[in-house]
Amino acid sequence: MNPIRKAILALEDGMVFEGRSFGAPGEKAGELVFNTSMTGYQEILTDPSYKGQIVIMTYPLIGNYGINEADAESQDPKVEGFIIKENSSRHSNWRSEQSLSEYLIGHNILGVEGMDTRALTKHIREKGAMKAILSTEDLHPERLIEKAKASPGLIGRDLVKEVTCKKPYFWHERNDPQFLDETFSLPASHFRPKVVVIDFGVKFNILRCLKQSGCEVIVLPASSSAETVLSYQPDGILLSNGPGDPEGVPYAIETVKNLIGKRPIFGICLGHQLLGLALGGRTFKLKFGHRGANQPVKDFRTGKVAITSQNHGFAVDPNSLNPKEVELTQINLNDQTLEGMRHRKLPIFSVQYHPEASPGPHDTQYLFSEFVKMMEEEAKERR
Repeated sequence: MNPIRKAILALEDGMVFEGRSFGAPGEKAGELVFNTSMTGYQEILTDPSYKGQIVIMTYPLIGNYGINEADAESQDPKVEGFIIKENSSRHSNWRSEQSLSEYLIGHNILGVEGMDTRALTKHIREKGAMKAILSTEDLHPERLIEKAKASPGLIGRDLVKEVTCKKPYFWHERNDPQFLDETFSLPASHFRPKVVVIDFGVKFNILRCLKQSGCEVIVLPASSSAETVLSYQPDGILLSNGPGDPEGVPYAIETVKNLIGKRPIFGICLGHQLLGLALGGRTFKLKFGHRGANQPVKDFRTGKVAITSQNHGFAVDPNSLNPKEVELTQINLNDQTLEGMRHRKLPIFSVQYHPEASPGPHDTQYLFSEFVKMMEEEAKERR
């Protein structure tokens, strides 16, 4: 039984909130952000893109359907801390294997309930995401505020190295029905492309979607050079999602530059931002980012609006891209930020959102099929 402990959240601007612990004890600093999803808390906890961040859930009741191994997006939770209004003391679902509290304690993650998450979220929406510290050990507000101010933040910091794989591996997902999406269909041809995924903090479901699309999937560490990537003789390259500031991983930008024009490339989230930088563009930090499962994105080519899942704090400046080389394909209808682009001459495209997630539930998974088709056409030209 986890003893009830007082917990304090201190923000760099001097705001302090009190709550009670339902996770592991300790103290962690991170950028304070919020997520508006009503469900999917396990996917959020295990999304490597949240490394370096303390996450607030805006939906008031979390934990009611428990935790199961199959829904994890990485090997273990990546958040620095998890703040909710109320933790469900009972978890009930046929797939549940343990409670949210047990999961957080087992992985040494701070979990706090009882805070005014509405007030917290409104404060961040007005002031922007900011540095914070969450503690069950040091309960001195003024001291915690100073610690929050002194914490490193995200700008210029390389968090990718903390979440990428240590060595290359082939992705083999067991043939479990709960992973299969009946709306997916394999290409009509017998083409089975080999895809190298550069792991900047890849979510498992991206790998599942590639596999389900008929791809052979090889995952490489983020530090892999272009020469190493090409040595696997891939039909295509996927630049994965990941945490933090894209400008904090200059080695990845250099690798992407050296891969442009060599093979078809598909970028997702951080991969999209790195591609933008490699193409000569700029990125900038959003005020409070996009984190949730209901972000509307319009495709300029079709006029359709998709409901997308997103998790990022940086964006590509569309005005920094060369319009003769890069076509802007999609836009966020909430704030007009860039959500998709493609090269006008080369087989390269990217999106800022997460097509492997399912808020629509299948609005954007067609992108994996487009990637396969692009690789097949390119392979025919190389023959």
